Amino acid sequence: MMDKNLVKNYIAKRVAKELKDGNVVNLGIGLPTLVSNFIPDDIEIILQSENGFLGMGPAPKEGEEDPYVVNAGGQYTTVNPGGVFFDSADSFVIIRGGHVDVTVLGALEVDERGNLANWMVPGKMVPGMGGAMDLVTGAKKVIVAMNHTAKGNHKILKECKLPLTAVNVVNFIITEMGVMEVTASGLVLREINPEYSIEDVQIATEATLIIPEDLKEIQA
Repeated sequence: MMDKNLVKNYIAKRVAKELKDGNVVNLGIGLPTLVSNFIPDDIEIILQSENGFLGMGPAPKEGEEDPYVVNAGGQYTTVNPGGVFFDSADSFVIIRGGHVDVTVLGALEVDERGNLANWMVPGKMVPGMGGAMDLVTGAKKVIVAMNHTAKGNHKILKECKLPLTAVNVVNFIITEMGVMEVTASGLVLREINPEYSIEDVQIATEATLIIPEDLKEIQA
């Protein structure tokens, strides 16, 4: 089994391989923000932060934090050369206008039809769904990056049980166990972490996985 301290970086590093040169990418709060630390050197990505800037860089080195430069989750970040700042209204013009190529975000639940639930846990205080509903409907590609299970409970389901953020929007699910693509036929396991067997992944997944002949190992 993977070291819990390495899981988030493992997922983030694999997500970064999905990004293409010139992409405008929004990284959600939490695990997705780590993706900025693994952008390949041979491509140029423009990271968009919904609190109001384009050109977000990786996390700053300890002691070099700028209290005025934070991401949407309030974490210190950096700005790449050419980065620009603007207000929240302009930020959502970019998102709703279809100018974001890829959005990466976490989920409480996602199902085999690409439905997403990521904003409300019954009985818990929540501030609302924030910009997620805009991002997943405005972005050209939606990647869910998350731990495969939560305390042993399934998160990848046949049908979401929590209130939905959006319907039929997820393209890929990337976890510490594998890379799954949402298709019209169901969830296809495209890549698998070699530390797990196909049976391990299926047991940890409520939805039935489609196993293709060309299943590959994750190269994170």
